[in-house]
Amino acid sequence: MAKTGKRRQAAKVSFDRSAAYSIGDAVKIVKSNARAKFDETVEVAVNLGIDPRHADQMVRGVCSLPNGTGRNVRVAVFARDARAGEARAAGADVVGAEDLMERVQNGDMPFEKVIATPDMMPLVGRLGRILGPKGMMPNPKVGTVTLDVTKAVRDSKGAAVEFRVEKAGIVHAGVGKASFSQKKLEENVNAFLTAIRKARPGGAKGTFVRNITLSSTMGPGVRVDTAKVSA
Repeated sequence: MAKTGKRRQAAKVSFDRSAAYSIGDAVKIVKSNARAKFDETVEVAVNLGIDPRHADQMVRGVCSLPNGTGRNVRVAVFARDARAGEARAAGADVVGAEDLMERVQNGDMPFEKVIATPDMMPLVGRLGRILGPKGMMPNPKVGTVTLDVTKAVRDSKGAAVEFRVEKAGIVHAGVGKASFSQKKLEENVNAFLTAIRKARPGGAKGTFVRNITLSSTMGPGVRVDTAKVSA
């Protein structure tokens, strides 16, 4: 049976784990317990009162964090001609069409996110079995199928996070780094929770946001008072 490290044990007794805190207090606790040798990611997990097995209760979207995520995401863009040039100018790591499709088919995927212009989707569609399971298939609902490749690339490179509810009814995402200031983390958390509320599906009944937990990569979860967030 795995043992809990001294650092994690100390973190667990540094606050009341049965209590629910305001976003500000929760951020303070998470930051104070992020003591790993690397810059830990601050993550938010939201338990929703929905059943994602029903199509009318699916929650999915994208949130542009006001202070970015703190990480540089490698982006690939399927585009031709002028749009390809725009993508390169915006900072895309890989740009192409048929040549990029062949790279993906051969397992050469030096990227974490895929953007495509609408005219490229018949080509990208052939890669569904490869990109789909990895969560990288472009989708117009989250802004990754678009003619505005400049904005899509810049958002993807650090400001935007995609979210999608899991089978257990939980949505989670990284919303910054522990090295971020208190204010920046609070703003990012609030922006993410606002995006979740706006994505409430028509089929959702009763309490939509049931539980919210804030944590760092190596730290314990801190419960957030959902009543205060709603207010």
